[in-house]
Amino acid sequence: MYAYPDRMADPPKNPDGGARGSDDRGKDSFDWLYGERAPHERRQEGNDQQDDDKTQMIPLRSAAGSTQQQPSSSHQGAPQDPLPPMKLPPPSGRQSSRGGRSSTVAARPARRPGRRRRWGRIVLVLVLLWVLFLIAVPIWAWNQIEKVDAAPDGDRPEDQPGTTYLVVGSDSRDDLDEEERQDLATGGDVGGDRTDTILLLHVSSGPPLLMSIPRDSPVEIPGRGATKINSAFGGEDGGPQLLVETVEQNTGIRVDNYVEVGFDGFVTIVDGLGGIQVCPDEAIEDPKAGLDIEAGCQEVEGAEALGYARTRDFALADLTRVQNQREVIGAIGSRAASPMTVINPVRYFRTLGSGAGSLRIGEDVGPIDLVRFGLNMRKVTSGEGLSCTVPNTTTTTTLSLDLERAEQLFALIIEDRTDEVDASLCTETGQPG
Repeated sequence: MYAYPDRMADPPKNPDGGARGSDDRGKDSFDWLYGERAPHERRQEGNDQQDDDKTQMIPLRSAAGSTQQQPSSSHQGAPQDPLPPMKLPPPSGRQSSRGGRSSTVAARPARRPGRRRRWGRIVLVLVLLWVLFLIAVPIWAWNQIEKVDAAPDGDRPEDQPGTTYLVVGSDSRDDLDEEERQDLATGGDVGGDRTDTILLLHVSSGPPLLMSIPRDSPVEIPGRGATKINSAFGGEDGGPQLLVETVEQNTGIRVDNYVEVGFDGFVTIVDGLGGIQVCPDEAIEDPKAGLDIEAGCQEVEGAEALGYARTRDFALADLTRVQNQREVIGAIGSRAASPMTVINPVRYFRTLGSGAGSLRIGEDVGPIDLVRFGLNMRKVTSGEGLSCTVPNTTTTTTLSLDLERAEQLFALIIEDRTDEVDASLCTETGQPG
């Protein structure tokens, strides 16, 4: 602080030693502040001299310890004590300058950390629940799949490289009531199971290969002699085991896994996916299959998809039908593998639930085997694999196997050399190209 002299204790005197009068007070009453000369007595002496009463800078001590000059009205000769540093309160908002004026804009209040942590926990819980849902549904679905003993007794081909699946579409009406049979145009009870679809899927080190075996293909059935292959699936002593044994003995290919889909399950799967797309080359009207669709690509529901896979109203009958069956299977695989199947929880649950309830698989088929089956079926139908019909020389009335070409194709599958299968052996209809 500044120390001021005690004016009352020692009043200033005139130069001649006497006390100053009241008329000198206006001129000399501030001599104690300005010194011997009052401000009005100090004048500029000469054109090159400046007023001694200029504003001085009071040194201020900054936060870093350095001094700065501050304007002061003190005379150079007066005692000067530095003012203490002024501490300004922190600004409550950001500074803005508009039109040359500075103003303080109120700062937006910061979000409370607790609120962010709460939302973070909510998101984390939702993600964990979604992951649990994605895991729990397949586990539940797996336990809904029916297991059957499809491994035949007796002599079988030795183990072979790669994995071969036997895929069967059952036309059993046992699980259908009368109304469902009419809606699906399946007809009445045919006295035992039959199959409209028989395929072999070989998964190998080369491209996967899917081969259709027409249901009326003439083969030797163990214990029954020469007859149509689909009869091995029906009858009192027929079923998965006899069909597997028939395929193995007539082709030499060992069947590793068995997968079967029924009529009702097929329809449920397609409906669970929200329908599939098929692309018939011509309009089809087949009352026996319950089908009436136009030519060209179009979306169909379960009942129409089933009719499209069953109809034989073509010039080549079964040979065209097996192509349509592979088309339908490919459409199911593509729609099931769509990201929307996982994103949409209802579709995800319906697809896995309906698929599981309609499947029958061999007792030795595990979850990994089933996943590999689905992935490779999709590869084949998307053009990344080979799609064939067993080599034949069928006419419009008779289905005959082309044994020479068929044996060459079977040998390449047995030896896991699908990369060597060419267009002469693998054709859509099975007939020579």
